[in-house]
Amino acid sequence: PMSCLETPFAPDCAHHAARDGYTVGGCRVIEVNAIDELAGYRLAWDALVAQSPHSNYFQTLDWLASYFRHQGRDCRLRALVVQSCGKTIGFLPLVVRTEATKVGPLRVLTYPLHDWGTFYGPIGPNTTATLLAGFGHLRRAARDWDVLELRWIDEDLVDRGRTARALQAKGLSAYRSAWSTTAIIDMETSGGWDAYWASRTTKWRTNVRRNERRLAELGAVRHVRYRPLGSRYGDDDPRWDLYETCEYVSLQSWQGASNTGTTITHQTVREFLRDAHETAARTGGVDLNLLYVNDLPVAFNYGYHYQGHLFGLRMGFDRSRGADGAGSVLLCRMIQDSFARGDRQFDLGADYLDCKRPWRTRLATSYRYSHYPAGISRAQIIHAKRWMTRLFIHDDRGAAAATAAEQAAVARHVT
Repeated sequence: PMSCLETPFAPDCAHHAARDGYTVGGCRVIEVNAIDELAGYRLAWDALVAQSPHSNYFQTLDWLASYFRHQGRDCRLRALVVQSCGKTIGFLPLVVRTEATKVGPLRVLTYPLHDWGTFYGPIGPNTTATLLAGFGHLRRAARDWDVLELRWIDEDLVDRGRTARALQAKGLSAYRSAWSTTAIIDMETSGGWDAYWASRTTKWRTNVRRNERRLAELGAVRHVRYRPLGSRYGDDDPRWDLYETCEYVSLQSWQGASNTGTTITHQTVREFLRDAHETAARTGGVDLNLLYVNDLPVAFNYGYHYQGHLFGLRMGFDRSRGADGAGSVLLCRMIQDSFARGDRQFDLGADYLDCKRPWRTRLATSYRYSHYPAGISRAQIIHAKRWMTRLFIHDDRGAAAATAAEQAAVARHVT
């Protein structure tokens, strides 16, 4: 049996009618299916996420609660609470989402991120124990999913093969593939602002300085950065005036005509993001940036921050004011200010990587592990299609070539 895992926080007092859980490998696993029930675990969650390696705002309970208030109708929560020796040592937050595919709807068990961020994983420092106990629970519990697909895994920096080994240990055969690539600025290891700026190409630095001069010719240039500390410090004003200015600039940019459903002003997500903003202001997670010329807003960058980790959710600029280059000027001022504040890392996001190339210090790939249960025909068809794609079309995101085991599995289902 697994020995007790010592953790530097008090046992969780989840006395709120927590249902009996499975005992797996010496750990007790409790499954929570209602978001409100997780409130009883807040102290443990907050303590554990702060100890998680390279944790980000999307792993906080506050983000999960905002997500479920608006996206909950489209998925089912399966949050696994892992306890050892009476203490909560980790959380494995999962959801079942029904996704449309070419072979019909598929119930996918995955992390609750939905591509809003770039990385996700178990909550807490005891990653291996949490994964082993969680996967053991999934093996024993009734299955309400067709495919287990753990996406957004930071395998190179955080996971380091733990997910693969835990799945294998619990008899869940899984296949790895690249999910997305994001641009990262590693401030902690860049040697300070001067060293970072000197490492940018001469051409790019010249371009940014030129944009600075052009804006200065139009009038006084001002950068506003708003980061409330949160309710515990009496500093939780959401500053709707600033947020709505971001919305205004977004509408004046290309995003105003976008129908992707992901811009901050799109009707399908606007209320969700506004609610998430109010929550982030209350918990000290907002990172809002605006650039003004003659007190008129010309560019915005909105995101979240957690323990020195920044994530740029959306950005844009208003071309109609003749402020070309305002986006690069704002980002330059943001990065310089982040170095001064002691921020550790800036995740610029997975989209439009060409525009982010001049700023990044590295690219980071997130991975997914997919388990296709035998007997689920749609899952096996998806498996076969993905294998054929990887076999015959070069995957420029870095996914490994199909293994002999995959070839054998496909042969059994397509012949």
